[in-house]
Amino acid sequence: MSVGRSVSVALQGLDGVVVAVEADVGPGLPGMHIGGLGDAAVAEARDRVRTAAVNSGLTWPRTKVVVSMSPASLRKHGSAFDLSIVCAVLSSGLDDGDEARGRLERTALLGEVGLDGTVRPVQGILPAVIAARDAGLRWVVVPAGNLDEAALVGGIAVGGVSTLAQLWRWALTGDGVDAPGEGRRAVVTQELPDMRDIHGQAEARRALEVVAAGGHHVFLTGPPGTGKSMLAARLPGILPPLAEAEALEVTAVHSVSGRIGAHEGGLITRPPFVAPHHTVTAAALLGGGSGVPKPGAMSLAHGGVLFLDEVTLMPARVLDALRTPLERGEVTLLRSRHQVRYPCRVQLVMAANPCPCGAAEPGECTCPPGARRRHMAAVSGPLRDRIDVQLSIHPRHSVVRPEPGEESAAIRERVIAARDRARARWTAMGIEAAGANSSVPGPVLRRNAPADDAGMAYLECRLADRTVTQRGVDRALRVAWTLADLDGRERPTLEDVAAACDLHAPTDGEVAA
Repeated sequence: MSVGRSVSVALQGLDGVVVAVEADVGPGLPGMHIGGLGDAAVAEARDRVRTAAVNSGLTWPRTKVVVSMSPASLRKHGSAFDLSIVCAVLSSGLDDGDEARGRLERTALLGEVGLDGTVRPVQGILPAVIAARDAGLRWVVVPAGNLDEAALVGGIAVGGVSTLAQLWRWALTGDGVDAPGEGRRAVVTQELPDMRDIHGQAEARRALEVVAAGGHHVFLTGPPGTGKSMLAARLPGILPPLAEAEALEVTAVHSVSGRIGAHEGGLITRPPFVAPHHTVTAAALLGGGSGVPKPGAMSLAHGGVLFLDEVTLMPARVLDALRTPLERGEVTLLRSRHQVRYPCRVQLVMAANPCPCGAAEPGECTCPPGARRRHMAAVSGPLRDRIDVQLSIHPRHSVVRPEPGEESAAIRERVIAARDRARARWTAMGIEAAGANSSVPGPVLRRNAPADDAGMAYLECRLADRTVTQRGVDRALRVAWTLADLDGRERPTLEDVAAACDLHAPTDGEVAA
């Protein structure tokens, strides 16, 4: 017998590496050894794949079998290598010129086998198929339960199998795998809360529209029951749908995390909404775990909204861990032998009561001034620097039975139009800002895109009387541009700048910035 070969993919976060699987069947005591830095799931494949092959009616060697997975220095995790191991061993008994050998060496095989020979779905199919396509492979075979998910990737042919016997029949003949439906592309559909459910709160609804149009982070403060959580939950519904590339990336993150179930693989086209509890740990927020770290809440919210309610109750070290990922748009998780990166371009929404007692009116508050300051100081200055909009929501703005608010669809149309204007402007200036004003650096705004003369004079006066800092000027310009984009103006005016400053009014315990 000669060496059998097949191909699979190893994932490190969302990055995939094509793995060459080789099997040598030679003289020696019956047994199987798998080399190549595999984890426990890979090591356990030794007995799993042999039993599955025998129960599928396939001929398994009764001598020594050595399987090598290269690059050998790359850690390999999970049971997705089962199909490639089986096919590498079985193909070692084929003639060198057999077409099945070439077919297996040109096709990525991904999937787990059961002891009865069934092929079971695995996590991370979408990024693995993308990696196979980018490596130049033209075919990938996956479990039938992952077929819809694999079919989301263009530029590569995909097939699904339900049993090991079906897979081997395809290897020998080139026929027999399941194909995705013609012209069918699964899309995840989810009903989002609508802005029309919010009665009154005109100021808060307008601020949320500004936040959506500019991609700004926002800090909502107000007593319990004033609608902070309700507003945050409706932000994804007025955000633009995800672009093709971003939708694939968002879906890939959820695929790696195991949140796309079997037979439910679909493209996530709407911005996600993730709201962890205030007791969340840094590892759960940013990602972690043994082996290859899994995405945390911040990466699961990639392309959408990360909502941190009761933010003043969260540990300071957990909140401060957000700063670098917010700035870079990705989380880097380090291990002794490797590092994993997950994207996390999110809109951060924080919410908190203005004081520990949560009184609705200042006159009703029983907290001493020092307690109020300490309460709000839980959110550090460096994290506040990344918040463009800060809004206090008051109970007197709430109305019991007013007319319903404007629907999310109408607001979303204005948001999309504003983002299109911003994208066209920054692209013409050679600034890569992804259509969001929030990502334009402050020096670029002051130098290349200031407000009109009256608006800049207003900011200079605010600087002179120390009611705003230089960072506050940058924030005001970003938000002013968003207000101008929403109203279709070519340049921010004095009214836009003043309104932008009002959208970052300091709360108790915070100095003007």
